[in-house]
Amino acid sequence: MTAFESAPHPLPANLRPERLRYAPPPWLRNGHVQSIWPTLFRKVDMILPQAEVLPTDDDDELHLDWYRQGSDRLAIVSHGLEGHSRRPYVLGLTRALLSAGWDVLAWNYRSCGGVMNRQPRFYHSGATGDLERVIRHGLENTYSRLFLSGFSMGGNLTLLYLGEQGERVDSRICGAVTYSVPCDLAGSAEVLSRPSRKIYMQRFLKDLHGKMKEKAEKFPDMIDISGFESIRNFRQFDDRYTAPLHGFRDASDYWAQASALGRLRDIRVPALMVNAADDPFLSERCFPESRKVLGAHVRIEAPRWGGHVGFVEHARDGYYWSERRAIAFLQGSI
Repeated sequence: MTAFESAPHPLPANLRPERLRYAPPPWLRNGHVQSIWPTLFRKVDMILPQAEVLPTDDDDELHLDWYRQGSDRLAIVSHGLEGHSRRPYVLGLTRALLSAGWDVLAWNYRSCGGVMNRQPRFYHSGATGDLERVIRHGLENTYSRLFLSGFSMGGNLTLLYLGEQGERVDSRICGAVTYSVPCDLAGSAEVLSRPSRKIYMQRFLKDLHGKMKEKAEKFPDMIDISGFESIRNFRQFDDRYTAPLHGFRDASDYWAQASALGRLRDIRVPALMVNAADDPFLSERCFPESRKVLGAHVRIEAPRWGGHVGFVEHARDGYYWSERRAIAFLQGSI
């Protein structure tokens, strides 16, 4: 029996506190290098998934990638901001989960994965309704256990969903592992607004600008992109677009409602949040230590290195440390 066979429940009493130690080579002991390296240089060879389009209740759609091997256990993987289901970090974890005997479902948020969604809204860090739709769809396939994982924004979304579910969480959901989680959205937005983070902010805004152009063409009465070039940070973008399109008062209201930090104590399945101490995206509040904040079911680990969705490892089998850590947690070994 694994550690997760009867969720919801407390963490097993015999779950030792030791961690798998992450010790990258010296040249990778830099948060910026770790954050950029996988995007530029990692390639994960995988079989093509079975694609599926999942309709939503508001006449929209979500695009899914299925990797099935006849297992009775399913893992659902959620990507990061402006990512998609076939990014190297998603494929790396997918490969590890398949090797451990799980089926995997990697999904794309609205407007991600190369297909623009149909509604004026797109995605945001608190869109747990879409994750709920994917989970319900996955459980329709008679899986006995379901595991959740998410990276960056997808990690916040995963933990927020579990916090909202609380005691109502489906008993088949057995646990979660999340990485590089900006669970304090306001603080992380402030960090990314610093001049030293300009390279990241410019990349996000460039991608978002392209999407808003396409949205403006379809919904000119709702979306105006004039002066977009003056936007320099997430506060300005979220005030102008994310908040009004998704029913929030402003960026501050959106960040307050969509941050997982205040809901961690409500989670009722074993959950691990791994945030590297050198992550250039995260605020200090993304490293909570108080049990009053974490609750009885959430553990946080803060390796000294790893950057943002990095945790690079040069190994013959091609796995990164984050993928080994997820499997170890699933197996209940540490």
